[in-house]
Amino acid sequence: MSETYTVADVQKHKTEADGMWLIVENNVYDITKFLPEHPGGDRILKRFAGKNATKAFWKYHSESVLKKYGDKYKIGTVAEAPKL
Repeated sequence: MSETYTVADVQKHKTEADGMWLIVENNVYDITKFLPEHPGGDRILKRFAGKNATKAFWKYHSESVLKKYGDKYKIGTVAEAPKL
């Protein structure tokens, strides 16, 4: 079963020490272990850690990326609709 988080919960996870989480749509992803795998480098992921990355994600990715990696890194959903 998937956990439910608040936007404030996600905002607390913006460093590698605390774990790096981000939001895409209403889903929460723990991207900490994905940092070294990201083809564009970890810098951009670190920039969006603790934030809603929906707009940036869809600007550079297709739905196939979420199908390929999403389930592996998804840890839950956001309780309220996050601001874009």
